[in-house]
Amino acid sequence: MTTRLALHDLREGAGGLTFAVAFGAGGARGLAHIHVIQALDELGIRPVAIAGSSIGAIMGAGMAAGMTGAEMADHALQTVGSRGAVLNRLWSLGPSTMRDRLGGFRLGHFNLERIIEAFLPARVPQEFSGLEIPLKISVTDYYGQGEAVLEAGNLRQAISASAAIPGLFMPVWVDGRVMIDGGIFNPVPYEHLMDLADVVIGIDVVGAPEGDGAHAPSRIDSIFGASQLTMQASIALKLKLHPPHVFLRPSVNRFGVLDFPKAKEILQESEPVKDELKRAIDALHTVVGA
Repeated sequence: MTTRLALHDLREGAGGLTFAVAFGAGGARGLAHIHVIQALDELGIRPVAIAGSSIGAIMGAGMAAGMTGAEMADHALQTVGSRGAVLNRLWSLGPSTMRDRLGGFRLGHFNLERIIEAFLPARVPQEFSGLEIPLKISVTDYYGQGEAVLEAGNLRQAISASAAIPGLFMPVWVDGRVMIDGGIFNPVPYEHLMDLADVVIGIDVVGAPEGDGAHAPSRIDSIFGASQLTMQASIALKLKLHPPHVFLRPSVNRFGVLDFPKAKEILQESEPVKDELKRAIDALHTVVGA
């Protein structure tokens, strides 16, 4: 686990420090974001703005909709953390047309918009305008060859676009543009918050390939591992140029992007990040108050 504190340009307004948080991409590893939300809940901190990419867009939407970390943990364990619940929710799409609704049963053909509708908490509204906290969602414009930031309009469509991992899900059309996983271009979109709060927190759950070095990865592992390495290179460059005030890396490396049935294990292993964030915030308050 890694914590990074950057005290550049730290300031405090008359009402105390304001906070913004950026939840990063990482598939099932992103369940670790729940601990960050719980830490902020326990400290009584309500972010003035949130950004998210891929799974981070889902977690960010939950928080922006007013859900607590505890509520999000319960929802995760009762849905994606249960194989039976996963099957039931997919079946609820309509048994006679489930194949058509999901886009088929082959990797790369799954319709994420349908899946998102089946699994998102009811508290998450259809439109950005229904959120309690402003939210910026990072997506990758495939043919535009760059990042797009969505913050108005159809929220659930934006979430689906941001989480549409290539090779697993079909791209999502947004305003006539073909959009894919936001993590491709911006794994931890904290820079979009730097001018909006005194303290910006970024959480990286991309992870990195792990192994004994004696065995070659499987085909699918090599694809996901290469993506991780590319995203980590992007994050490293951003951190050199302009890091957030707090940057966290929960211990999630051993989990895969699709390990949602291991939700309980992911939450258990990444739990130390909660106290890590609290210590970092205490340190910032100490510096400001000195």
